[in-house]
Amino acid sequence: MQTLPQKATGLRKKTLNLHLIFSFIIMKRIAKPNDCVFQASWEVCNKVGGIYTVLSTQAKALEGIYKDDLIYIGPDLYEKKNDNPLFTPDSKLFPTLARQLKKQGIPTRFGRWNIPGNPVVALVDFKSIREEKNQIYTEMWNDFGVDSLNAYGDYDDACLFAWQAGRMASVAYRYFCKQQKRELSAVFQAHEWMSAFGLLYIKKNEPKMSTVFTTHATSVGRSITVNNKQLYAYFSGYNGDQMAAELNMQSKHSAEKAAAQQADCMTTVSELTNRECSQFLGREADILLPNGFDTAFTYKGAQLQTVRRRARKAMINAYNALAAANLSDNTLIVCTSGRNDFRCKGFDLFVDSIKKVQESSELERDVLAVIAVPCWKKQPRQDLVDRLALKPAIKLMDATGMEQLPYPFITHELYNFNEERIVQSIMGSGFRFGADEKVHLLFIPTYLDGNDGVFNMPYYDLLTGCDYCIYPSYYEPWGYTPLESISFGIPCLTTTLSGFGQWVQQEVGHLPLLSDGVAVVPRDDNNYWQCVNEIATSIIGMALLQQSDWHQFADAAAALSKKALWKDFVKNYLRAYTLAMKNNTK
Repeated sequence: MQTLPQKATGLRKKTLNLHLIFSFIIMKRIAKPNDCVFQASWEVCNKVGGIYTVLSTQAKALEGIYKDDLIYIGPDLYEKKNDNPLFTPDSKLFPTLARQLKKQGIPTRFGRWNIPGNPVVALVDFKSIREEKNQIYTEMWNDFGVDSLNAYGDYDDACLFAWQAGRMASVAYRYFCKQQKRELSAVFQAHEWMSAFGLLYIKKNEPKMSTVFTTHATSVGRSITVNNKQLYAYFSGYNGDQMAAELNMQSKHSAEKAAAQQADCMTTVSELTNRECSQFLGREADILLPNGFDTAFTYKGAQLQTVRRRARKAMINAYNALAAANLSDNTLIVCTSGRNDFRCKGFDLFVDSIKKVQESSELERDVLAVIAVPCWKKQPRQDLVDRLALKPAIKLMDATGMEQLPYPFITHELYNFNEERIVQSIMGSGFRFGADEKVHLLFIPTYLDGNDGVFNMPYYDLLTGCDYCIYPSYYEPWGYTPLESISFGIPCLTTTLSGFGQWVQQEVGHLPLLSDGVAVVPRDDNNYWQCVNEIATSIIGMALLQQSDWHQFADAAAALSKKALWKDFVKNYLRAYTLAMKNNTK
């Protein structure tokens, strides 16, 4: 082996030492500040809303720090124990602990969450304690003033689950301390009011464990919005307890408020929600926990282009089969999506904006507006499925002269077609349906889990086929859908009433434009039609873009998404855990 000159050898050693120092600093920054973490949420291994996305995309980064000392706690909802496709049971995980839990009336199944990182999950059964409900509610009232008298709907199941989650974490904590033969530093993090009882149980019965409460949206703030009241114009005049009583949601608000005030560390996802915490819950957040994304969920390079082509073909073929149209691959596909919160998500604004675009005389290119929002659906439309089975669908329309199907904009049957607000908005907007129109509408009212019967593609796959995504939210504490959009390199638009929109504005240092990858439109209680005009103008502008310009916007979107990764944002969770332990004086 050739010997390096002495000077070069010294330089190499110096470089190596610097590398080791910097590596140590990086490791020091992400070292876990405590021994173990329990995260409780109704949406662990239960895909029903945005918190599922938070936790499932966060898990890989947090699991990389804590390994199996991180345990997610969720509800065991399936009658048949092997029916949950998101959960893989593992009888080798904590078998002795599982037996102890069962003896104490807390049936728990340990396993792995089928997501990147494959973290440990404890699914707890809560059905067995339903007869104890009144006793538990009395205890919560006596100890923390939680008023469960007016409870209804999902309150009982959520609170009984949370109670069991707290009990499970308490037993597990004592078990781990005994195993390690020392007192461990443990944190119990409760997400939303649905996990509040768990935090309160820990606070009373296991005070050596530190607690973090995270609200992703206040129950009162969301309720004000869905009841068509003006949240922002009268914000400073709202009283949380008074509004909870007026909106008949005292119990959820009471549990949420108690957890917020009792937690060793109070957290929320954005400054928008922090204002609500202060106004409605009587406590500001100690630390903000903005939501990130993980690149493990995205496609890259040739794979992205393959999935994108397949997704575009699927959406265009579905519309052509519905409307007997002949849209080409050159069609601009504009999409909105999210949970079915009509006003919160701005679906009313989206429909009116698309109608405004239809009135434009500037378009030379077809526009397909896609609304992908899960509703109360029955099954795929059989007439659509039959037409899609005849291939190639696009050419078939011309060859046979097929007529458009009834309601040529919706892919699945609904139980409440006439009552669904998105349908009402479309039908009431005066939108014109016809193959000769330049602007077309496709409503996909189902979860896109890969088994919907029409597209049979997961949501992220279908998302890649879009050219432009619009999320004109009125109430959006964070806003995962625009972050998901730019993570796949799709330019998007959101509003200043979105926590994500505010984060983008802080990041770029000005009101963001599409050239930044994300356009942010100012929105308040009084400028609805101004927003309609701005969004319509942006869609028309996007339709007139050259392909090279679109690629610049797409590149800017992808670059911006790299600044919102969990590997960076997870440090805020570590700060919250550190503060919780500092504030816990028990």
